[in-house]
Amino acid sequence: MYAVIATGGKQYRVEKNGTLRVELLDGEPGSTVQFDQVLLIADGTNVQVGAPLLKGSTVTATIEMHGQGDKVPVVKFRRRKHYLRMKNHRQKYTLVKITDIAQG
Repeated sequence: MYAVIATGGKQYRVEKNGTLRVELLDGEPGSTVQFDQVLLIADGTNVQVGAPLLKGSTVTATIEMHGQGDKVPVVKFRRRKHYLRMKNHRQKYTLVKITDIAQG
């Protein structure tokens, strides 16, 4: 059984007992979070597709940890204009473990 959820402006395919990196969520490690924007639930040959969301369906997850991704250089440059700006960016994320997929 798997589901497709939307969170943080992105869509993810999740399975029970799987781990997932999502955009930073509020909450402490060990707390429970529910994703109610479920787009699709599939169980073998039975597939339920929302238009655009499935009403009453939720995906429950436990927050494992918070972290930061790898450093990404950001460079703005204009040739022959003496313009160069260099920065770095590290995206924050939350690692969650999917505990339950509930159909509505």
